[in-house]
Amino acid sequence: MALTVGQAPRASGDEFWGHWGDGKAELDGYALTQPRYGALREGTAVLIFVTEDFSDSLRVKADPGKHPKSDVYPVLKLNFVRDFQTGIYDYNLLTSTFARTEFQPAAPWPVVKTSFSAQEWCGHAYQQLLARAGALAGIAHSYFDGEADRELALPYPTTGVLEEALPILVRGLRGAWIGAGESRTIPFLPSAMRARLEHKPQVWGEATVQRAAQASTVASVLGKLSADTYTVEERGGPTTTWTIEAGAPHRILAWKSSTGEAARLLGSARLAYWDLHDPGGEAALKQLGLRPAVPPR
Repeated sequence: MALTVGQAPRASGDEFWGHWGDGKAELDGYALTQPRYGALREGTAVLIFVTEDFSDSLRVKADPGKHPKSDVYPVLKLNFVRDFQTGIYDYNLLTSTFARTEFQPAAPWPVVKTSFSAQEWCGHAYQQLLARAGALAGIAHSYFDGEADRELALPYPTTGVLEEALPILVRGLRGAWIGAGESRTIPFLPSAMRARLEHKPQVWGEATVQRAAQASTVASVLGKLSADTYTVEERGGPTTTWTIEAGAPHRILAWKSSTGEAARLLGSARLAYWDLHDPGGEAALKQLGLRPAVPPR
């Protein structure tokens, strides 16, 4: 796998591209607490942020030279990996979110695709949503009776926010999402992961996002840092607080939800991780504060 961002148009001299156009991904490892089956489970999470060129027609990463320029634009991809144990068996969850990088004041970081998969010892599930012409359309498959094979259709309000995009928005990678001390009420769509774990259909609701008036000093694995705090309060749902590194590159230091879900940063690195698949590559997990699932012989 090689990153090819460069074919699609983007702003020249842009501070964002000065950092994110280096052909590497940011990998952040977390200690995760995940509620499941009425108990809080301990596990790990990894957030992988990387830019790549994206085909609008196929809605996948665009290989160089295979598409006309009019079909390609740059996205920031977020792969959100969760692994945790539930008694004898484990859960492996992955959400991929693709957001357009180029600045749009009315709706920054518009999501063009999101997909979710869950693997655990009882079976697996998959869902995909594609954004087109002010709507979300997709498919869902599950091993559960009544959820096996479905087509999905939802509106996509101009200012609407998918929960999957929150880790991108709160980082303010191309300017703050909201100003210090400000709040905003937005259309809000709970994530596919929550829909799967709670066996509830995804329905648009509302959430109020508030940013703390002042940064605070927090202790982290990166040392004592100035941090911004965002609170996302869903109407009739949970409240989640995000703690964000105030200085660039604005990494997510921690998050905590009223559901009991919580995470704290264990380590961070910028790597071309797709080249680290040979024996010995697992040593780089130390930079993320993680250990190999099976120690190498």
